[in-house]
Amino acid sequence: MEEIVIIRDVLETNKNIASENKAIKDERNILMVNLIGSPGAGKTSFIIKAIEHIKVPCAVIEGDVTSDIDARKMAERNIPVVQINTGGACHLNAASVNKALQALNFDNGIVFIENVGNLICPSAFELGEDFKLAMANVPEGDDKPYKYPALFSKAKAVVLNKIDMLPYFEFDKKFFYDGVRALNQEAPIFEVSARTGEGFGEFARWLEEEYHKFRQGK
Repeated sequence: MEEIVIIRDVLETNKNIASENKAIKDERNILMVNLIGSPGAGKTSFIIKAIEHIKVPCAVIEGDVTSDIDARKMAERNIPVVQINTGGACHLNAASVNKALQALNFDNGIVFIENVGNLICPSAFELGEDFKLAMANVPEGDDKPYKYPALFSKAKAVVLNKIDMLPYFEFDKKFFYDGVRALNQEAPIFEVSARTGEGFGEFARWLEEEYHKFRQGK
């Protein structure tokens, strides 16, 4: 019973800080997107390619257990970025994002949070984001919505990455789509390839529209 109380306390504290983050990013006219996917799903490449297409200023909060490899990729492209290293934790929390927001010299645009590679823990921790973006990819299989329902049920949109690999893997798109729709009737599903750029025009238009709706709704 004590463990349950501790977990609840941690989540409650995190939720309170997430509310602070939401107020901060709203004040700065930031639409904040929490991208969640497994290690190797192509999250970093996806963000880079998406920013190439999006006609709204973008920045990145980069989450990793250790290293700044992905953050340096952003910086090399002149994308505003702040690195968070969790030091072993399998997800970002609201306190770390709060510090990142304070360090990020960016307003009036979209901030991608690239969460630590994991499909379970990140979905349980609110960061103050506007919404979650769930990422699956072709090589890892078509069963992710069935195995990780919490993420796909909470996501505002789903990205299926690495579709250029479809000819080389047994990936049943109908099975994948059915799994998503059983959990989430509303989320659009974007099929993209960060390698070829396929599908990013549609995703960029959707995200730009979400940003403009966010600004109009304030």
